[in-house]
Amino acid sequence: MRLRTLTALAGALTLSLVTGCAQGGGTGASSNTVTYWLWDANQLPAYQACAKGFEKENPGLDVRITQLGWSDYWTKLTAGFIAGTQPDVFTDHIQNFGQFADLKVLEPLDDLGIDDSAYQPGLAANWIGKDGHRYGAPKDWDTVALFYNARMTADAGLTPEELNSLSWNPEDGGTFEKAIARLTIDRNGRRGDEPGFDRHHVKVYGLATGGGGYGDGQTQWSNFAASAGWDYLDKARWGTKYQYDSRIFQSVIKWYFGLAKKGYMPPLTDYNVQSNQQNTQVAAGKAATAFDGAWMISTYAGFKGKDIRTALTPVGPTGKRATMMNGLADSITKASKNKAGARKWVSYLASDACQKVVGRYGVVFPATPAGTEAAVAAYRKKRIDVSAFTEPVADNKRFRTFSYPIASYSADMTALMQPAMEDIYGNGKPVSSLDETNDQINLILSQ
Repeated sequence: MRLRTLTALAGALTLSLVTGCAQGGGTGASSNTVTYWLWDANQLPAYQACAKGFEKENPGLDVRITQLGWSDYWTKLTAGFIAGTQPDVFTDHIQNFGQFADLKVLEPLDDLGIDDSAYQPGLAANWIGKDGHRYGAPKDWDTVALFYNARMTADAGLTPEELNSLSWNPEDGGTFEKAIARLTIDRNGRRGDEPGFDRHHVKVYGLATGGGGYGDGQTQWSNFAASAGWDYLDKARWGTKYQYDSRIFQSVIKWYFGLAKKGYMPPLTDYNVQSNQQNTQVAAGKAATAFDGAWMISTYAGFKGKDIRTALTPVGPTGKRATMMNGLADSITKASKNKAGARKWVSYLASDACQKVVGRYGVVFPATPAGTEAAVAAYRKKRIDVSAFTEPVADNKRFRTFSYPIASYSADMTALMQPAMEDIYGNGKPVSSLDETNDQINLILSQ
């Protein structure tokens, strides 16, 4: 659900606008049909149920849903903008929103009457463009927590209460690093906090790796950086300067990737975005814990023979815990052939009528409070405790929630930060090298 998009997106769309190719309508669109694309197969049944409710309330309108895998989704959507085969409505990701809005391929939604207070805090405001127009209707939200193998943590002498009271700092890692060290076991059975531990031959790592984290570090280092008081940009939304040159940020990154040097986290070479993500490492018993998003709750709960639970992100130097709170939205394409029907469908998707239905499937947290409550109840029926994800949203005194960085040229930022972070993680390049990368990103952003 929250992996990576194509860095060629901006160039491809720019070319389409220059050459005038993007002139057609959505695939299969008509005055009686609304075409809708999403990528998450787990959510498809919930939205098929919403479509039935919508069609009942809107006789004569049919919703045609297409589900595509993550990579295919963005490839075909980009191609659709160029060739005129895009859908009427699609599930939008904040990572791409800035460039979609800049390239004017989205339809303004100001007339839908979206009220910020009707959704979880911050979700609606994130979809307002630099021009002041709305381009997305809130769909769902997610936060990040620490998944852990309960048997492994018990064997290490760590209780659930201890795991939920961890703290960290960039100097010695605090009780969080001590816990991760304790959970790490080498091939001779020695733990990471015991004499003779062999960091070069590790059997079980204390913390799974999610790779370098690109420029957002959502399920890698973002909670540490934010709980240390750092922000991606000089403004919460549509900032003009990234801050990867911050001494605070660089101290966090040096410590975080240093966990791999100590043998507590796998080397970069162990990570593969397709075949060896955090959840795969935990499922295989190669890692005891992993930071991951709420969209992965059902995946971890489904690991046979393993009791996987969740704990809150650790308290940082600011005295608060932190987690990225991301949220998807539904957007209408500028070239939609059925904008009237698309508007009705997006309004319905953003309503309690649909969001409570989605919540009852227990796959994602819908954007409205009522939808969230329905999801929590659904997870409870499955005997899954989701409080590590919901508490940060409900308690802003103890938790800091923050958004994915919202700015123009996000694909360019990602293209520059990916190799920069991997060089630090995998090749031992100094964190000070981020100064130059930050200058390059900000030069592009100033255009």
